[in-house]
Amino acid sequence: MNASPLLGTALSTIGVLIAGMAFLALLESAAPLHERGRWGRAHLGPNLALTFLTFATNLLWNAGILVLFAWLESRNLGLLHWLSLPPRAAVLVAVAAFDLAFYAAHVSWHMLPGLWRVHAVHHADPAVDVTTAIRQHPVEGVLRYAAIAAMGVAIGPTPAAFAIYRTASAVNALLEHANLRAPRALDALLSLVTTWPHFHKVHHSRSPELTHTNYGNLFSCWDRLFGTFTPSQRGRHVHYGLDGYDQPSLQSTAALLALPFRSEAREGDQRSFAITSSAKRRNPSRLSASER
Repeated sequence: MNASPLLGTALSTIGVLIAGMAFLALLESAAPLHERGRWGRAHLGPNLALTFLTFATNLLWNAGILVLFAWLESRNLGLLHWLSLPPRAAVLVAVAAFDLAFYAAHVSWHMLPGLWRVHAVHHADPAVDVTTAIRQHPVEGVLRYAAIAAMGVAIGPTPAAFAIYRTASAVNALLEHANLRAPRALDALLSLVTTWPHFHKVHHSRSPELTHTNYGNLFSCWDRLFGTFTPSQRGRHVHYGLDGYDQPSLQSTAALLALPFRSEAREGDQRSFAITSSAKRRNPSRLSASER
């Protein structure tokens, strides 16, 4: 598989994402869900540094995944080849399968303390906006692509199907994190299918019973199906971040890269996972009078 077209496509995608971030940042200024405070300015440098680090590492992972899927396709390996689905149907099934794989992986990052310490870099942002979308630890990229690769080996998707999923996923990430105010009716309608504009904001709540819900990436159906759904209305009134990680010394780029390995992160595991199963079942679906 020729590397030049892969690199050109990847760089074009990065360019589109940067342009999308800039456009959404302008919209955030015009119609913010929350006014930009101190953290809205302070988090910009670390968020962009981690974003560009993710872009760089993802070039490698994307290339490896595409080579793997091209090899599977050349040998007609995987469920989709055996089912002989029409091309468009095969793409739709592949996109849904990748999204289900992400959902399962995402749940594991919250349930397993070692993985949570990596994923906490994303959750520790006290001000969620479009720059939060790709704020992640490099190890999380490995976890993401490992889940995609595992599903890909099982289903045998085309490289094109993978490219469609990754592009849709990246664009959706920008939308679901954007600090944009949306009409309640539009939010309720969109949350029936997808994870933006306010559905994913719930997931960034400082309250653990909300943080451990709404794991979906592209589609909200997985949360509804597996009992991790919280109504998107609650995303309008979320206090973002993680308790214990608001100190400026913990929000620098270097500190965020070191966060999974700090003793404070291990202690934070115990606070984050100290949730009773009854609280998980009871609290997320209950709206207060102000949220209705």
